[in-house]
Amino acid sequence: MAQPPDQPPQQGGFGAPQDRPQPPAGQTPPQGGFAAPQQPPQPPQPPQGPPAPPSPQPGYGYPQQPGPYAPPQQPGPYGQPGPYGGQPVPYGQQPGPYAQPSGPYGPQPGYGYPQQQPQFPGAPGTPQGGGRNPFKGRPALVVGAAVAALLVIGGTVFAVTKGDDKGGKKPVAGPSDDGKATASDAPVNPGDGSGDGGGDDDQDFNAGRKAGEAKVLWYKEAPDAPASGADAPGMWITAKAAVKAAYKELVAYNVGDGRPTWAAITLPQKICAVTPQKTADDKVVVAYMSGTSDRAKCNQLQQIDLNTGAKGWTGVVADGALFDSAISVELSLSGNTLMVGRSQSGTAYDVRTGKKLYDKQKYGDACFPTAFAGGTRLIAVASCDASDPTEHDEIQELDPATGKVRWTQKFTKGWSVAKTYSVDPLVVYSTDEDKKSWNITVFKPDGSLRSQVRVDESFAPKCEGGFLQRNLTGCAGVASDAGTLYLPTETKSGPNEIVAIDLSTGKEKWRVKSPTDEAMLPVKTEGGRLVAYVEPSFEGPGRVVGIPTAGSAHTPKMLMQLPKSTADIENSFFSRDIDWVGGRFYISTTRLTGNDDTKEKLMLAYGQ
Repeated sequence: MAQPPDQPPQQGGFGAPQDRPQPPAGQTPPQGGFAAPQQPPQPPQPPQGPPAPPSPQPGYGYPQQPGPYAPPQQPGPYGQPGPYGGQPVPYGQQPGPYAQPSGPYGPQPGYGYPQQQPQFPGAPGTPQGGGRNPFKGRPALVVGAAVAALLVIGGTVFAVTKGDDKGGKKPVAGPSDDGKATASDAPVNPGDGSGDGGGDDDQDFNAGRKAGEAKVLWYKEAPDAPASGADAPGMWITAKAAVKAAYKELVAYNVGDGRPTWAAITLPQKICAVTPQKTADDKVVVAYMSGTSDRAKCNQLQQIDLNTGAKGWTGVVADGALFDSAISVELSLSGNTLMVGRSQSGTAYDVRTGKKLYDKQKYGDACFPTAFAGGTRLIAVASCDASDPTEHDEIQELDPATGKVRWTQKFTKGWSVAKTYSVDPLVVYSTDEDKKSWNITVFKPDGSLRSQVRVDESFAPKCEGGFLQRNLTGCAGVASDAGTLYLPTETKSGPNEIVAIDLSTGKEKWRVKSPTDEAMLPVKTEGGRLVAYVEPSFEGPGRVVGIPTAGSAHTPKMLMQLPKSTADIENSFFSRDIDWVGGRFYISTTRLTGNDDTKEKLMLAYGQ
């Protein structure tokens, strides 16, 4: 693909690609995406997959590559001098509008998965509320109405059945009751074959297992949920336990046989947020609602030990300034720092003790932190000058222990930071809703530009998002290592592909087709290979494959052929989380629909 001339940008900040005319009639560009809901009863989300870049616009994070519909454009705004000197011209933006996406982190249409309604073209995955703070510049009455509407969603009683063991004050931390789960919190079925039965979990999934098929280690069902549905966020795998949150409970199963590792923990109200990450010693923090009324907030914090089920410290998240409420929060872990993000600020705690460390508040004239991403680094995104012609996003890296800003980069007006595909290395997906465009930018450790993706492709990672806040880390189906980003292409007809992109140049290194006609999604990198999940079809189960990342041969090699006995169950996770840990493969739901017609699935574990 031809590249734009190497000229300095004409104006503006960090990350805007050049505009490009819309594709000729009859051609459908790819879909990109923020994050979309997983399944009903949640609202639909935007499309997935990126198209080709548009014409010149300044900005940080906007590609300027020429596309099939227009000649190369002048280099873009991502070349203006900044704190680290001039920035190179950004690449990778794709215009829209695109066709309707196949859905967020979950199965593609075609085998029983509800299709997503696009909200704006040109974004990977499918977001729930777009990238910008939906309340920016809106009166309090509108904010209140939106909040009230959101709060009526969700809430269901959760329980787990037997598994198959055959094969506004200041945040204050304090001790929880006795720090231990009680016997009364035990799952309905203990997972040792002595449950009350009556469901799929009574089947012997390993009877008649064929040579080469993986063993079903255990399977868990969820009981009926209210029609309004319930969230089932988080899935954490330790050396001992697979832990899952659902509605008001956390349940833990032995990774090998599915027996309860500890008695289930029941919280006073529904769980509304969790840390996607866990600490080095296997601790997490969950947030639950303060009550059931329309005024209830997601402000109650509880630390949990994943290996023992012991409850640690508790805390209450204080509200921020006007319109900066803890009605909805997002939790991130970075080292020993827990960052609790509200709609316009954040508060950091020592995850070991619950002690408040610092606040990340409004800075400059009008920059409000609206989202955080944790992991080996702590990343913050702010929306600035909401009611001003200079409205824009900024991204920062913070010192997790002190909150000190290590660097700041400004995005061009109109561009919104939607997702972080990786925090180390930092790979940021941004969108311009008005221009129906997207861009993927890679940053160096000092915050300067490393590259921008220059691949004209319809990528389709599976992303989740939030209505009141951004969810920077809610993407599956994407993986990276120090030098390469791995993204799945959109599935239209026939097999999709995984594209390996060089993080230093933004160019394609290689690509590989799915070994079946179903979508293949990156899961993680380990031991010199990319682990990928090949989705099931109506006719058969999925599989886990390993793809060599080095050398010239990138043929997928079978790591685990999932059994036909659970193909229907595997295929019916409308909203799912997946993981590959220690040679075992796990699938769990992230949403309970409240469907009364059939029992809902909670979790499946496979091994050899």
